[in-house]
Amino acid sequence: MNNIILIGMPAVGKSSIGVILAKEIGYQFLDSDLLIQQREGCLLKDILDSRGVEGFLRIENDVNCSINTNRTVIATGGSAVYSREAMEHFKEIGTIIYLKTDFPVLEKRLGNLRGRGVVLKAGQTLKDLYLERCPYYEKYADITVEENEKNIEETLQMILRQLYSDESDSLRF
Repeated sequence: MNNIILIGMPAVGKSSIGVILAKEIGYQFLDSDLLIQQREGCLLKDILDSRGVEGFLRIENDVNCSINTNRTVIATGGSAVYSREAMEHFKEIGTIIYLKTDFPVLEKRLGNLRGRGVVLKAGQTLKDLYLERCPYYEKYADITVEENEKNIEETLQMILRQLYSDESDSLRF
């Protein structure tokens, strides 16, 4: 299948860029965090509060493994990379793009982590989370786009350059 799966830390723009990318290339758009909220009937932060980190990650894995779409841009939650099963599923159904941002940029963008429904273990800081997740993002990425101080349009153009082959106007997959 030819989907595009966006991975990366919270606040890198997976959902915002995903919607615009989908419009640009004529794909559907799907946000896996919204699927989780829809399935569970509550917000991500409420799932984390009631089920804990491990319970949330099980739900996220189940939802991500159930995604079977075609020609869809999928924005994942930042913690999707904790599930080998889900990431292998994503590899089978599409191209995984890691939206990479340096820590100082990310720190400026993020507000209340708990309010956003970010998966944080007890005592874990944003820096800890960043250092823990980056190797996973790099491991699973087919394409890495370093966006840092770029705006959405600049990031979109970088993604499109990576997705389209140099010889034609068709997607490379």
